[in-house]
Amino acid sequence: MSATSHGGGQATASFELARDAYGRLVFTGADGVAHEGVVPVRAFPISAPRQGVALMSADGHELAWVQDPAGLPAAIAALIADELSRREFMPEIRAIVAVSSFATPSTWQVDTDRGRASFVLEGEEYIRRLAGGMLLIADSHGVHFLIRDAKALDRASRKILDRFL
Repeated sequence: MSATSHGGGQATASFELARDAYGRLVFTGADGVAHEGVVPVRAFPISAPRQGVALMSADGHELAWVQDPAGLPAAIAALIADELSRREFMPEIRAIVAVSSFATPSTWQVDTDRGRASFVLEGEEYIRRLAGGMLLIADSHGVHFLIRDAKALDRASRKILDRFL
């Protein structure tokens, strides 16, 4: 499969993307050189997850920049989306069901877009405010939970959350 990436309105480059027998992505650039173990990386995974993906070589060099993956041929876009979903795990909190204590560390029971979850919040400093009213909560194991819009949570969830902010 081949495609053309656009570098923010700059030069374009043609490339091919496929999986090898080991399930790794193989990028073949316009120069015909194949790079195995290519990793797609989102530029802004939280604020703009559907835009700006770099295809990185195994040694960390950018091979191509894709401003809008939706503009790629469907098969290549699917390969990139599949690879990103394998690497990224960030459940989105839909509701805060309960907390064990308003002092930290505390155990949180939450409903996420991937089901019910429980995690330990070590301290208030593990809740980070992001642009646009988003919050990122890191649990004691380093798993990040996203609250896309704290104001959109139900009243009980907001009340619990306010105690920690």
